[in-house]
Amino acid sequence: MIRIAAVGDVHLGEDARGRLRPALEQLGERADVLLLAGDLTRHGTVSEARVVADEFGGLDVPVVAVLGNHDHHDDKPDEVTAVLRDAGLTVLEGQTTTISVDGHTLGVAGVKGFGGGFAGKCGSVFGEPEMKAFIRHTTEIADSLRGALGSLDTDVKVALTHYAPIPDTLRGEPPEIYPFLGSYLLGEAIDDNAPHLAVHGHAHFGVEQGMTPGGVRVRNVAQPIIRSAYTVYCVEPAVVEV
Repeated sequence: MIRIAAVGDVHLGEDARGRLRPALEQLGERADVLLLAGDLTRHGTVSEARVVADEFGGLDVPVVAVLGNHDHHDDKPDEVTAVLRDAGLTVLEGQTTTISVDGHTLGVAGVKGFGGGFAGKCGSVFGEPEMKAFIRHTTEIADSLRGALGSLDTDVKVALTHYAPIPDTLRGEPPEIYPFLGSYLLGEAIDDNAPHLAVHGHAHFGVEQGMTPGGVRVRNVAQPIIRSAYTVYCVEPAVVEV
């Protein structure tokens, strides 16, 4: 069994140093990896990224993250990423990482994701250049997630995003903002590769549990939803008979 801890939307500012660390010190007794589903900072500043690095760096389990929209706000995502990587975090954007756990392998494919909406109520590459650019950005990110998941050859696969891949986990959010909370294109990329689990954040007023049309478990781990420093999901690697 692989134990996957996850949380998103911690929104750490410079006044939050030390807030989460006490709850993380014994993480290795409860989980094999920690996934961070974006919005790690409040405004995407480098100084806030250093707080995130202090909170999540040097833990006794691997930490894998994607950035969220807040982490882009100060237009320094590369600098934020560098600070986190210097602290030992793995930050993904269209890439993968593989972790060994008790003789099994866990593969994580991660992207920030983007908006656009969901089947029947979504944007399209039509009309003004701004709308075309909006949806093309989502399409490019979804394609990078598809490619990353497809490249994994591991016992367990997990998709890590900030934006939601399905509308199920958005229930409770105003329907008018669904197009800014996620995209069905992310869900299609996930279903094309059938990972064991998909984890996202971003929806503070949604619900925790949902499922893609193809049957993949989706979990919204935004901290306002899980109401704890992290939550843990257990995944059983498939047993191959020889």
